[in-house]
Amino acid sequence: MIIAEIGDFNRFDSPDKILAYAGFSPSTYQSGQLDGAYAHMEKRGSRYLRYALYNAAKYVCHWDPTFAEYLAKKRAEGKHYNVALSHAVKKLVRVIYHLEKTNQQYIKAS
Repeated sequence: MIIAEIGDFNRFDSPDKILAYAGFSPSTYQSGQLDGAYAHMEKRGSRYLRYALYNAAKYVCHWDPTFAEYLAKKRAEGKHYNVALSHAVKKLVRVIYHLEKTNQQYIKAS
């Protein structure tokens, strides 16, 4: 589902552009001198890609020790589970982007 929604990876210059396309970029609220203290995730972009990435990250964090450690680290920093999982989504997208661009396979660290 992720590959189908992204399509050609050459359309994106960086993993951040894929995240923005999926709607995982933080929103900004600013009015005059007031800066919003808590940025919420934007709900723009492909909701199917956002759904697929979020669910993939849940399972990757459960089965892969590297991602599980990363999620635990974010939780130890005091982040809510969903916020920590969105950080894992960003890491997952960076990994997928790199693997797709370099035509490599993912090798799970043991």
